[in-house]
Amino acid sequence: MHENPHILQDLHLVLQAPPPWKLRGEGIILVFKFKKDWVEEHSHLPAHLKGKFKGGLGYVMLVDYETSPVGPYHELLIIPGKFRKTKMQAITKIYVDSEASTQNGRNNWGIPKETLPIKWKKEPEKDIISVSSGSKEVFYAEITNGGLSFPVTTSFLPIRLCQTLNKVKYYTSPYGSGWGKLAKIQRLDLDPNFFPDIRGIKPLLAIKVNPFQIKFPKPTYGDEVI
Repeated sequence: MHENPHILQDLHLVLQAPPPWKLRGEGIILVFKFKKDWVEEHSHLPAHLKGKFKGGLGYVMLVDYETSPVGPYHELLIIPGKFRKTKMQAITKIYVDSEASTQNGRNNWGIPKETLPIKWKKEPEKDIISVSSGSKEVFYAEITNGGLSFPVTTSFLPIRLCQTLNKVKYYTSPYGSGWGKLAKIQRLDLDPNFFPDIRGIKPLLAIKVNPFQIKFPKPTYGDEVI
């Protein structure tokens, strides 16, 4: 491993926070088995991943990071599944409400973060999350949780990312653990121009994880897009 030789051309980062990152917080994991046609047409694939889908589990994650190297922030993302011959995963759409998180996420790991306001309201056994663009609400979810707590780790839901940004590949395998409860989507609405349209697709599993801790290590790099 070595320092990122492909640092952003704009070096005026809001806050420089090189990897590794240790983060703590709580979040919701929705586990899916997306169909190939849906992934190709609706998961906001970048051009370099078109025709490269290899199946596997897909994740939608809503995360409230209480502590991170760039301070607290919220996040919404989708990992449709595995891609390429390597069968590694890729985040195809991700929003955070911190410009420092966006800039460092792109620079550190090639994660295509975008910055939008995210509101997260917490009620007993219920989370209400909304994402806005200007005056328009582009994502809204009400998710309840309950029952007994059980341990959750990345060995159970492994993440092996290969992100491509500016024709550079970033390989990263974040790892973490926490305590989960079963969850259920009570209401979901979104603008498919902003986030893949998962309305009407039932998750195989929904988990509220609170608390959790996760580490994003330094990535390794590759210069050719496969």
